[in-house]
Amino acid sequence: MTLAILSQPSAPALHLRPYRFRSVALTHVGCVRKLNEDAILDRPDIGLWAVADGMGGHAAGDFASAAVVRHLDAISSITSAFDFRRAVRTALLSANQELQQKAGDELLDAIGATVVTLMVHRGHYACIWAGDSRAYRLRHGRLERLTRDHSLVQELVDAGSIHANEARTHANSNIVTRAVGASERLDLDGIHGSIEPGDRFLLCSDGLGVLSEDEIAQALGIADIGLAAKGLLRGTLDRGASDNVSVILVQAETA
Repeated sequence: MTLAILSQPSAPALHLRPYRFRSVALTHVGCVRKLNEDAILDRPDIGLWAVADGMGGHAAGDFASAAVVRHLDAISSITSAFDFRRAVRTALLSANQELQQKAGDELLDAIGATVVTLMVHRGHYACIWAGDSRAYRLRHGRLERLTRDHSLVQELVDAGSIHANEARTHANSNIVTRAVGASERLDLDGIHGSIEPGDRFLLCSDGLGVLSEDEIAQALGIADIGLAAKGLLRGTLDRGASDNVSVILVQAETA
């Protein structure tokens, strides 16, 4: 478990005291695959976390996810929330360029990775993502998915062709429509908002998708953040974990 205390602004009143952020980051190869193509970043010192998932079926997925995390890990000092989001976007664009270059050098169609990031700064959070790695927030016992998948099944759900409950088990559930390195142009989505004391954030690769959101919410409700993270991982392994699985939990507390 890692811990950091980050200062907050003098207003609004909710953010008068500094927040303490506890985080737990776990990754596992799963029960079927021989190589873990997930990579995770746990940087509570600057308030940055990320999960990257090498694209299945593409060469060097482990290289791709590691490259994404390496570019994000190079971010150091942050002066504002805007600069933080810009730095993360710049890092991901740089990773995209590197992966495009490597694919060209090695005559490969694509080397890519999905990614989801969480930033916290002065009482606010932001997520930037591409692909189907997800961010959730548990607030006052209610689980909310903060990200929207860039995937074929999400497009089918949005079009009304399938029900949301069918998405997890759909035959094309592994097809993503955006990823770092997948194309010369990288389109990133983002969301931001205010933090409240007790907020618990979850970042995860799509390997956690064997669990329903009700099961995720139940696991996140465990008071001890370390036990909650281990419970999520254990739940996927108990289901056979045909994919790599990574989870990062971040909890905001007033110091």
